[in-house]
Amino acid sequence: MEEKQPPKPPDESGLSEVAQETQRLSAREILIAVCDTARDELLRPPLGLGLSALAGGLTIGLSALAVALMETYYAGAGKAILVAAAYPLGFIAVIIGRAQFFTENTLYPVVLALAERGHLKRLLWFWGLILAANLAGALLFAFLIIDSGAVPPPVRGALAEIGQHATALAPTDVFWSGVIGGWLMALVAWMVSASHWTTGQILVTWMLTFLIGLGSFVHCVASSAEILSAVVANAVPISAYLGWLLPAVLGNIAGGVVIVSMLNYGQVTGGSPFRRRLAPRS
Repeated sequence: MEEKQPPKPPDESGLSEVAQETQRLSAREILIAVCDTARDELLRPPLGLGLSALAGGLTIGLSALAVALMETYYAGAGKAILVAAAYPLGFIAVIIGRAQFFTENTLYPVVLALAERGHLKRLLWFWGLILAANLAGALLFAFLIIDSGAVPPPVRGALAEIGQHATALAPTDVFWSGVIGGWLMALVAWMVSASHWTTGQILVTWMLTFLIGLGSFVHCVASSAEILSAVVANAVPISAYLGWLLPAVLGNIAGGVVIVSMLNYGQVTGGSPFRRRLAPRS
């Protein structure tokens, strides 16, 4: 029988191992963790990134499916709250499963590009690959749910109706709703980087994406799963989706980059260059 190891003694700071792990990270430590994550991701081969993003776009459809199921089968009190409470399912699966997700990447590589020179071209290429693969995954989800007969017709109808409602917004409304959605998603990425424990990461992801669902804020990938389902069901023309997509993407970028990435980078550096040049993890 394996002998149980005693807990490690306190280090020079006087903190035990458990105390060190549960201690809150400083903003600078979170920034360093974000940059380390970004460097690791930017060094991955394109095929691996693309497949990860494809899986992310397919998996985020679980949020749309959860909402459609709730809309179909629940008619009791507090329906709006319960529907919004189901919405984070796909986000939790994507983020905790570490699939590539476009709106998370309005934080990680952006902060690295702010901290170090020479990453801008790679950032733009990275964004293009991840967004394209995420949307391809969302389209695969739409075909799976609408065309395969895997779910009952009432659920398919509810999902198509959700997609119809999403395209009813004016482009300016889509943009500003996307700003809030991008802000919340980049904040998820920042908060997850600050958390030591998976349970804490799940809770943070659920709370912030619950707000996205309750407020019906635009998310260029998750909302695409809904709208593309309506397109596949012939309830929405593809032109309406394409007209929706551009302001949605721009809004998400603006919310994530300006409100989260630039402000959190600025609060650490105070306008001075970020002195720590980060080497790749061994």
